[in-house]
Amino acid sequence: MLEKKFTSLLKQAGITANGKNPWDMQIYSDRVYLSLVFGNLWLGETYMNKDWECEQLDDFFYRLLSSGIAKRKYISDILTFTKAILINAQKITRAYQIGQRHYDIGNNLFKAMLGEYMQYSCGYWKDGTDNLDQAQLQKLDLICKKINLQKGERVLDIGCGWGGFAKYAASKYGAKIVGLTVSEEQAKLAREFCKGENVEILLEDYRKLSGKFDKIVSIGMFEHVGPKNYRTYMQVVNKCLKDNGIFLLHTIVGLGNKTNIDPWIERYIFPNGVIPTMRQIMKAAEGILIAKDNHEFGPYYDKTLMAWWKNFNAAWPELKKDNRYDERFYRMWKYYLLSCAATFRSQTTQLWQIVFTKNGIKNYNPIR
Repeated sequence: MLEKKFTSLLKQAGITANGKNPWDMQIYSDRVYLSLVFGNLWLGETYMNKDWECEQLDDFFYRLLSSGIAKRKYISDILTFTKAILINAQKITRAYQIGQRHYDIGNNLFKAMLGEYMQYSCGYWKDGTDNLDQAQLQKLDLICKKINLQKGERVLDIGCGWGGFAKYAASKYGAKIVGLTVSEEQAKLAREFCKGENVEILLEDYRKLSGKFDKIVSIGMFEHVGPKNYRTYMQVVNKCLKDNGIFLLHTIVGLGNKTNIDPWIERYIFPNGVIPTMRQIMKAAEGILIAKDNHEFGPYYDKTLMAWWKNFNAAWPELKKDNRYDERFYRMWKYYLLSCAATFRSQTTQLWQIVFTKNGIKNYNPIR
């Protein structure tokens, strides 16, 4: 019965079980059919266990997401959502878990995948750009222009990663950067990467921060904050931002008004990760910061993720020599990158850059 229901749902998405198209699902175990009960958590785990295969995984997920089938409610979704409601999984005592379990898994992996400026966020593929490094440089420059960055200004980078923005803003614009990360491996490489620049990298949670800054940026970090901490986050930004200062938030945004947590992503890729909604962001900033510009370019994340997958796949023969990475890890990483690419291709997930000011600067001009 499960098999019949499962294959029927696939057919609604234009996918044939054991079909001949590159996006068709080749099923090797009846275990796969329990995905009808446990959703993407089970689907991802069975893929990691080689219970099924698909030649073009990104296209498979694009069709699945575009059909609306993925909107069904599953037991794993309900349990994960309930945990998010009852527990503050991102409280300060748990702040370093994401660093230890994801960002500390190996700088060589991220170097191979991300490109020159080690940007683990969406590139800006404007005007027919066909190169990942160029798209990321354009993103970095766009951010500097949006915050009207001036020489000598002090900038806080919340979630600085491996120091890409810090180095660019310091070397190209003459800014003074303080970067925060909760990953020891990121901090180590960021300090090396930014050596010789006016950059300070701190291994610190944002809630322990003090000091004043002319500008603040947060690029791809807000997904780790959690709904119970959104207001606190905005209060910290407000406290640290000088009068008439500018804050740019670059974040993935979920559609609708519900808490967005994918059980498989949360378990295997980004522990305690939650995708915010635009309503949650604006409510958190209400009465504290004033939104001056919203810029959505989620379709560029599809191209970015596909470029990361290409880099990761090409580097795999060398990466797998590290005993931390086995074939199960390879399949997990492939599932992660290609399924995420499909969420942006199907426009079921978005990427927004939101510019806030502290006192509502009257002459702020949006930049694209």
